[in-house]
Amino acid sequence: MNSVTPKKSLGQHFLTDQNIARKIVGSLTFQDYSAVLEIGPGMGILTGYLSALKNREIKYIEIDPYAVDYLVKKFPEIQNKIITGDILKARLNEIYTFPFAIIGNLPYNISSQIFFKILTCRNLVREVVCMVQKEVADRIISPPGSRDYGILSVFLQAFYRIERLFNVNPKVFIPPPNVISSVIRLKRNEDETLGCDESLFFRVVKTAFNQRRKILSNSLKSLVVNNNRVGDLWHCRPEQLGVQDFIRLTSVLKNSGHDRNISDC
Repeated sequence: MNSVTPKKSLGQHFLTDQNIARKIVGSLTFQDYSAVLEIGPGMGILTGYLSALKNREIKYIEIDPYAVDYLVKKFPEIQNKIITGDILKARLNEIYTFPFAIIGNLPYNISSQIFFKILTCRNLVREVVCMVQKEVADRIISPPGSRDYGILSVFLQAFYRIERLFNVNPKVFIPPPNVISSVIRLKRNEDETLGCDESLFFRVVKTAFNQRRKILSNSLKSLVVNNNRVGDLWHCRPEQLGVQDFIRLTSVLKNSGHDRNISDC
């Protein structure tokens, strides 16, 4: 059986360590869900452990048709469960219409885009166990005030509890990446909604961080708000605000009736 050649254009680095693969799959908790979608199975190092799970519904999505052909030959039992396609173009809520988890060694070149994709389906995606570049993990986990804290930090922390499980050495990949990797787990929190206009919340956070060196009174200066209600937030830079601060700011802007002035991001 021929192997799959990693493609640089797809950001492919294939994990070779079976113990790490077993540990990644074993990190799925199956709390509040029983279905899993694997992103980018590649040569199937996680797929073997996933397909062996009992009483679980597992599906796979892979953009590389050569990898799909290889996987179907190696794991015939997944033939009707694998989707040939681009995760960034897939409709997650059509792959599963009920709660599920996502797992995968995410392509490094699109990992942030995948997280934004997951956020669009946040009420169905109950858990994510994935490997990403350590610097991406650092950014996601960073608290307010950190240099790495940004748009993705706020969005994911608003809806998920996030933990780093362990780091992975580049030597266990083909080809070895030039960075250390981290395996992280995101678990959907108990807040089904944020208690504010979520569409506006996303727009406010993006608008603020797109000019992160400015205080909010400048980066959001097109808005007329009641400064007394905003309080000290109005004189902060975006990286100083936690999720609850952005929720409060969003509510004030919405109630002011001037949220229509924020341009879409």
